[in-house]
Amino acid sequence: MATVEKQEHHRSTCFNGTSTAGKIFGYILVYSFMLVCLANHDAKRLYDDLLRKRGYNKLIRPVGNNTDKLTVKLGIRLSQMIDVDEKNQIMTTNVWLRQEWQDLKLRWNPKEYGGVNRLYVPSVELWLPDIVLYNNADGNYEVTLMTKATLHPDGRVVWEPPAIYKSSCTIDVEFFPFDIQLCTMKFGSWTYDGNQVDLVHICAPNEQGETVIKRGMDLRELYRSVEWDILDVPAKKNEKRYLCCPEPYPDITFNITMRRKTLFYTVNLIIPCVSISFLTVLVFYLPSDSGEKITLCISILLSLTVFFLLLAEIIPPTSIVVPLIGKYLLFTMILVTLSIIVTVVVLNVHFRSPWTHTMSPWVRRVFLSILPKLLIMRRPNLEYDKSSRASVRTCNGIEVKDGTSSLGSIGVRDNVTNKAYQRIARRAVNTESPLPPSAFGRFPYEEALVSESSSSMKQRVMAEDIQEAIDGVTFIAEHLKNEDQCGSIQEDWKYVAMVLDRLFLWIFTTACVVGTFGIILQAPTLYDNREPLQLVDPLDNCYSSYTS
Repeated sequence: MATVEKQEHHRSTCFNGTSTAGKIFGYILVYSFMLVCLANHDAKRLYDDLLRKRGYNKLIRPVGNNTDKLTVKLGIRLSQMIDVDEKNQIMTTNVWLRQEWQDLKLRWNPKEYGGVNRLYVPSVELWLPDIVLYNNADGNYEVTLMTKATLHPDGRVVWEPPAIYKSSCTIDVEFFPFDIQLCTMKFGSWTYDGNQVDLVHICAPNEQGETVIKRGMDLRELYRSVEWDILDVPAKKNEKRYLCCPEPYPDITFNITMRRKTLFYTVNLIIPCVSISFLTVLVFYLPSDSGEKITLCISILLSLTVFFLLLAEIIPPTSIVVPLIGKYLLFTMILVTLSIIVTVVVLNVHFRSPWTHTMSPWVRRVFLSILPKLLIMRRPNLEYDKSSRASVRTCNGIEVKDGTSSLGSIGVRDNVTNKAYQRIARRAVNTESPLPPSAFGRFPYEEALVSESSSSMKQRVMAEDIQEAIDGVTFIAEHLKNEDQCGSIQEDWKYVAMVLDRLFLWIFTTACVVGTFGIILQAPTLYDNREPLQLVDPLDNCYSSYTS
């Protein structure tokens, strides 16, 4: 019983302790909330006095008199260069648009409001200058994210909303991809003229006249682009007068000078194009007998066509200038087309024969004597070894020397014919003639035949057969001679084609080298040694003093 009472006493003690801790935590929370309310009481009272009790109207221009001019200071903090669309000629940027002006109805004495010297209010509650981007290409002309504005006791209003602008930019593709682009962003009031709302740059030394600010954008928060280097960002105030109205209309134009980083295009576009261009030279090094010269030319032409299609997807469809890479591709395509024409001519010369063409003396002199020396070419000569022994064979015990070694040269008709005569005569003597074999070697074939007076009818018939054989051998010898001559002429035509190949090999190599360097070296960025702008300017005395 005593044990149960102790347990109940322990539980009640724990419950009372937990309840006490909860009450203390609640008191602290309520006290903190009361302190916050008391601390914001002055700000709330100031907000009510400025925007509620004084009858503030956000639709009315905040000036003392209607004829007074309100000055709006404009500045841009460039956050990121998102994209430069060359095809559609649009530049997309992420900026913070800083605007400052004086609102006479939003002044107060900080001592009367508990020392509050800065008040953040929704921008939709205030009068705002209708600053828009004049050269807007897509999207909204004005700021869409209505962030809070900062009010100062002297009536100064600072509003710095972020915005993503798509501005039109005239892309100059003359030296693409080694190009420098100049894009502009023109800001001005859409409703008010210069006598009502004057627009000046936030870093301008004075508020009168047209001024140029060398560093017109704040780059301290810039996220560097992987494609462009920013070289210059000047800003200029302009005043334009229209024929309809005598009042000036001011605007501030921000110029962004950018230089393209060429590594990507060099690796993926320039080097493949140069490689394909120099493949044209190999067409003339390929032997004509391979039958693949035209195939190689057509393959190179198709490759260039693919690069032309790729280039058309990148650059804008302008007819003002031809881009640098387009000039080079066009030059290479002309070379390939000429190589196809020249290759057809060379193949036509290579397969000529004495039955279809006759080689002129000047062709023989120029292409067989003069050009080979100039092109350092030497035609190999096939010389037979005269000291080598002729093969010996026997025919019925008689040694017969093979005369085929003398068939390889032109002008051996007599030797071939005489040897053929001797072979036939020997055969006749071994079979029918009563003369001894040893006597045959000492007499010509005319002596081997029996005269008409002492020969029989059979010998006459045999003599007629021998004469027919002799005529056949003469025909064969003449045919071999003609074949040898025709083969020699065909080899001359092939050598002429080889000389043409070597000649055009040097011509096209020179054209490729000169054309490649002559076109690519026109790009001005290859000689532009300017460094990109530093994010923090050590000489800056304007943006470093930014205060909200």
